Amino acid sequence: MSHVRGIIALAGTLTFGLAHAGAAVGTASAGCGSASPAPHDGTYTLMHAGNARSYGLRLPANYDPRRPAPLVLAFHGWGGNESEFLADPTVAAESSRRGYVLAAPRGLGEGAPDAARNSWTFRGSATGVIGAGAAATPICDASITPDYSYRSCHPATARNTCSWTQCQDDDVDFVRALLERLEAQLCIDQSRVFASGGSNGGMLAWELGANPSTAPLFKAIAPIIGLPHRGDLRPPARAGGLPVLLITGLADPVVPPGHWNDPAPTTTSNDNDRYHYTGATAIVRLWSQAAGCPVQGDEHAVDVGITQADCRAWCEAAPGKWPRVAECRAPMRHEYQFDWSWKAVLDFFDGQ
Repeated sequence: MSHVRGIIALAGTLTFGLAHAGAAVGTASAGCGSASPAPHDGTYTLMHAGNARSYGLRLPANYDPRRPAPLVLAFHGWGGNESEFLADPTVAAESSRRGYVLAAPRGLGEGAPDAARNSWTFRGSATGVIGAGAAATPICDASITPDYSYRSCHPATARNTCSWTQCQDDDVDFVRALLERLEAQLCIDQSRVFASGGSNGGMLAWELGANPSTAPLFKAIAPIIGLPHRGDLRPPARAGGLPVLLITGLADPVVPPGHWNDPAPTTTSNDNDRYHYTGATAIVRLWSQAAGCPVQGDEHAVDVGITQADCRAWCEAAPGKWPRVAECRAPMRHEYQFDWSWKAVLDFFDGQ
């Protein structure tokens, strides 16, 4: 099963401003107490850069338009859609029980937004390289990897056939616009906005945390089976760091995490193609350091009640509490296993 086929197997107009970025921590969003009827569960459209972007919305059972609620943005994997999260019974039930508003946008595909190969674009995924000029490093071995590039990436963006995500829109800016809409229409606690995602969506979560335009908007991120491409070893773009929980599969052939405590900055898919990623230990170490955690020696085991995975961290925490930066590696392949992983994600968010 190839890199991309493995990811597939998981299966009104708004003018954006900068109001969100200037919001005070802990303040309620503009939608709190609004006289306008709040959106209900369903699918909505947001025009952005000439594209009709869609997103699914699920409100918790106890949603109160006068009481700020935490918000999770959940990003699907390559070739998927919002149902990966919204249709999963554990994701739906746990998010509602804990009072989270859940918004799951849909990536763009080839041609119309609802076409096949919906994807999220992050650093290097559309160009096919990390870096510029002669120092640019390909993100795949093109001699083995098929050409997954999109028409929208030619001729201006794709530098080689390693390109594998859309070039119709700026997904980082779209996320900013989506947040502003949700906070204008719903009662959201702006100090408790989180991002998670699976596979390609998890890679976007890393981008949101490392990008200066979005990092200040999130309380924490939780990528699942997703890592940045090799050469993209960026710290969080927020003073004091940004909490992150990384969940990976020890037997994942598509986005392998590498070995525990392996400082090598690169890991490579070992299916029918060869995409290169940043090693899990390397990026977790960097984000732990940014959070002010001592990173000497190896990560230590953390007891957070997760029996399905081995969870470790450099950051310290009280017994039974999540540290600011942690990773859990489970004996699984390229899959989400939401029956335990989503509970771990929300436990982590609850503790931040």
